[in-house]
Amino acid sequence: MSELFEAVDALVASRAPLPSAQERKRLRQAHGLTLDEVAAALKVRRATVSGWESLKKTVEPRGPEREAYARLLNKLAELYPAPPPVREGTVAPAAPNTFTAAPAPTEAQTPPPSPAPGTATTTATENTRINPGSPPAALAATPATKNPQINPGPPPPVPPTAPASTRTTGSTPTSRRPGARKAAPAGGPAGGSDPRFENGPLAVVDVDTDGQALAYCTGGLVLDVPAKSLPALVEWTLQEARLGQPRLAGPGKDADPLLVLTEAALERYGLPVALTEEERLTGRLPEGHKVIKHLSRADWKLTKRGLGPWARIYRPAQGSERACVQLCIPSWHALDARHWGNAAQLPPTDLARVLGVYASRVMTPRGSTAVTGLELMTALHPPTRASEPDADGRRHSERNPGSLGKDPVDCAPCEAPDGHPLLADLPRFHVRGPAEKLFEEAYDWARPMTDAECTLRYLVGIDVNMAFAAGANGLIVGLGAPTHVTTPVFDPKLPGSWLVDLSHVDLSRVKVGKEWVALDGDLLPSPFTPKGERPEGPAWYATPTVAYAQELGYEVRPLEAYVRHDNGRYLDGWYQRLRDAYLATMADLGVTADLAPADFLAAMDGYKSRDPQLAIVAAAIKATVKGGLGKLRERPRGEGWRPGQPWRALSRPTWRPDIRAAVISRTRINLHRKIVKHAAFTGQYPVAVLSDCVVYAADGPSPLDFLPYRQGKPLSGGFKLGINPGLVKHEGTQSLLWGEEVRERFDAPELNLARYIKDGTVTDVDNGE
Repeated sequence: MSELFEAVDALVASRAPLPSAQERKRLRQAHGLTLDEVAAALKVRRATVSGWESLKKTVEPRGPEREAYARLLNKLAELYPAPPPVREGTVAPAAPNTFTAAPAPTEAQTPPPSPAPGTATTTATENTRINPGSPPAALAATPATKNPQINPGPPPPVPPTAPASTRTTGSTPTSRRPGARKAAPAGGPAGGSDPRFENGPLAVVDVDTDGQALAYCTGGLVLDVPAKSLPALVEWTLQEARLGQPRLAGPGKDADPLLVLTEAALERYGLPVALTEEERLTGRLPEGHKVIKHLSRADWKLTKRGLGPWARIYRPAQGSERACVQLCIPSWHALDARHWGNAAQLPPTDLARVLGVYASRVMTPRGSTAVTGLELMTALHPPTRASEPDADGRRHSERNPGSLGKDPVDCAPCEAPDGHPLLADLPRFHVRGPAEKLFEEAYDWARPMTDAECTLRYLVGIDVNMAFAAGANGLIVGLGAPTHVTTPVFDPKLPGSWLVDLSHVDLSRVKVGKEWVALDGDLLPSPFTPKGERPEGPAWYATPTVAYAQELGYEVRPLEAYVRHDNGRYLDGWYQRLRDAYLATMADLGVTADLAPADFLAAMDGYKSRDPQLAIVAAAIKATVKGGLGKLRERPRGEGWRPGQPWRALSRPTWRPDIRAAVISRTRINLHRKIVKHAAFTGQYPVAVLSDCVVYAADGPSPLDFLPYRQGKPLSGGFKLGINPGLVKHEGTQSLLWGEEVRERFDAPELNLARYIKDGTVTDVDNGE
């Protein structure tokens, strides 16, 4: 009889009801689970789980996997109930993975959590100057496609923000009707579906000619600010302004509201318009400043970085409630011109638009673009989550699977930069060689031109779009501490650092795909060193570099390794969000992913002038990629540090030089693979390579004069023109005579011309720095 019952149970389980594919995906992402984690738990392939969530052609699970999958979804549905349906006349909530939400989880020095839902008691006074005919909030930002090869479709034209003079003066704090306020596409929706943050993630605070303080929010919304002091401004922000953003991942934290203070606002609230030289070097106002004393008397605290260009003002947590406001002060150089262009000089409405678009598509800025790039990693993979209830029904904090956890781990000695505590026993002036130090860096290589190349007319540079982001996509990296292994067998799927001799790899005969090809190895950079020089003996390499030696057809025998058995695709979500943000912004600028090569080149010509503010956003997104990866191996920043002593960044779980090295390794290898494929097919070799820019000699000034396209299709595995990360764009063209003259002027036959190909301006001798 029991066998019959089991058979009946199995039959019922085989038809277990399942939610829609979109809901399955929402539930997984709400809990911060990756496709790999679900696949491992259910003992199926990653592609299988992806098929269960596919919106185009959903594949239904069967048998015991269906029962287990249904059980998982039911448990997640209990933790994350579906949002209620939108009533007619209200603003529709944004679809999953759109650009309307950006959280800001924190690290060890981040203050306690923000107010829980329902803590604000008063609706913000509102002065709206938004076009009543503009589309609803859910239509204000068009999400980019998840597949980088598919055209996301350009959104409607982005109209300019209305002038401040059209701001109305009536305030109706208690009579606002749901859905009555429209969101202008100029800066994206002012808020979202979360009523706690209905006025958006941030506001630019300014003072008008009548002395009235105003908060310029995203979407063209303007709020009257009654606060007369900085403590009162913080109180108003938390109690009335309804600023902030929902979390990006289920176990994470909501983003704190961001206030950007103009020079007029600084004067109003007793702060200097500019920092003194001493304050600029320390990065903060002195502790005895009167405004800091006022904050202290009001029981407000500052984080360790004090009251500087990016400041965080908070009160200690009361239970689960969080009370924290972040300040951005452009006149104190909070917005680095290298990454934000002239954003600091924009009027409040335009600055709110620039920062608002960035916040909605990336996340609310937490500091520099580098800091924000690092914080985005943590936001997408919060270090902890709530456990299952114990016997008493209580939940506890536990490590969130797929994250780096809340505690830092030591790197391997070979991965440690000079001065690290792990190297404290080395002689003071000892210089580590390749057999002691992992040196995975971007390319800086050039060579003299051949006689045949000197007969050509142009030097044409191509640049890989968001090369380091593409290098992070799908990359398996370590999540925990390294394990030392002697005489290991190399595993290309195991992240780590390997001591191996690759000097036997001969670029004149390599495998391209499954076939051996003959190349002129003297005209190619080595893929194993940043300077392109052939290695002379054993050296430390990250996994992608060693795997590429195998791919080229050569045997590898590591002598030792530091490997990480606890690993995963930690950067996938980070890459996807930044990719989508970049593609959406470039689509707004008229450059879409479906353009033919010639149309793409035409669209890229002068794209910044079509909307200079959105061009700033695009540049900031790219800087977020490079800066975030750089922060993974942040070096000491003053603070009286001495070699052999720990520095502040080492206390972060996100201080991971091994992850940075793996991304750079894979990025360099991806570029070399394309160079080799191009050389094998065309016989053309690069003249110079700098990071993600490659220069070729050509008969014409366009990339289409040397890139092989047949009937509109590029060389498979080679360079392809397009806006997606990993594809290439035109970096610049100069005459071949220009290149010869520059090298002759500086008596440098191997001067890296890729450094100057964009505009032809040579500012100094190329010393490799």
